Amino acid sequence: MSKSIVVLGAGPGLGQAVAHRYAREGYSVVLVARRKEPLDQLAEQLAGDGARVHAIVADLADTDAIPALADRIRATTGDPDVLYYGVSADGFVPVLDLTPQRVRDLMPLGVSTLLALVQAFLPAMIARGDGAILSAQGASALHGNPHIAGGVVLAAQRNYLQALHAAVADKGVHVGGLFIGAAIEHTPFHAQMEAARAAGDFVPDIPTVDPAHLADLLWGMHNTTRQAEITYP
Repeated sequence: MSKSIVVLGAGPGLGQAVAHRYAREGYSVVLVARRKEPLDQLAEQLAGDGARVHAIVADLADTDAIPALADRIRATTGDPDVLYYGVSADGFVPVLDLTPQRVRDLMPLGVSTLLALVQAFLPAMIARGDGAILSAQGASALHGNPHIAGGVVLAAQRNYLQALHAAVADKGVHVGGLFIGAAIEHTPFHAQMEAARAAGDFVPDIPTVDPAHLADLLWGMHNTTRQAEITYP
């Protein structure tokens, strides 16, 4: 039976690139996202390339629904070999506007849902002595940014991933985080930047990156280097 990956946050950009990268390696792919139409389109693309693929529409902000989602995932491929978590709430809030309520609103996607998914699937990985939990988030997890103060929640996620990596590395399970300080091509954020540049508006001087390159970094982290963290650039 082929190995499987669950792509949580299978939106445009990196989520799609990760799905394609692992499908090329023979993995069955379970796609999870909130919007049905683009999810079905991605599933059709992958199936057209010969991948075994399943699409599940779910609101990952609803942490209480994760046990039921885990059951739906198991019904497709069994316990997955890899979890990819590329979901995060909109943390683009100025630090002077950050409120306790905004932080509470960011916590489900930033921390709680990931924690619930790990609780659901990590035991089977440990029992097999093999598996991976991968996350990709913005670089505001690494350094405080006055314009992206929601990064405080991603910093909490990073702390959790670091602790989890230390706890399970000797059990055959790899935990890794990719932190990205660039605009990812084919995403709404990148499109907004390009539209602003074309209109002559101010655009922050930040690099852009092909999501396929980032997917390669995640694949290498999982299968070759076994690093706990990678930053790009």
